[in-house]
Formats: sequence, structure tokens, C-alpha cells
Amino acid sequence: MGLIMYLIVGGLIGWLAGVILGKDLPAGIIGNIIAGIIGAWIGGELLGSIGPVLAGIAIIPALIGAVIFVFLLSLVVKAIK
Repeated sequence: MGLIMYLIVGGLIGWLAGVILGKDLPAGIIGNIIAGIIGAWIGGELLGSIGPVLAGIAIIPALIGAVIFVFLLSLVVKAIK
């Protein structure tokens, strides 16, 4: 059950990051999950685990990290096209 909650929270974080930046992530739901999980890692490394924690993911650092990741990903995709 913990893995499923981790994936759901990661997907929501990735989706929120895409909404904040107004960017669509490649690969839809899978892209949102990946962006949320990578964002949680980036945010955790930069900010630690401040704020509320859900399914082992600190929400505020994860969201900030996911926004950074989605922004960088959009730059890379734009450069490739």
C-alpha cells in the first residue's frame, strides 16, 4: 500500500508542478509520477524535509523540486525540437 501511495503523491506533485508552470509533461500520468518522484528527491536534497509529509514525501520541498525539474525538462525538450 505504501508504494501505491508514494506513486499517487508523486503523480499529484508532478501534475501540480506542470500546472504551476503551464507545461504539459511528456508521457502523461507516467511523466507526472516521474517528475514528482524526481522533484521530491531534488527538493529533499535542497531543502530537507520541511513542511507536511505524505507517504514519505515532504510536500513543499517536493513541489519546489518538481517545479525545478519540469522547468529544466521543458528547456531540454525545447532545445531538442
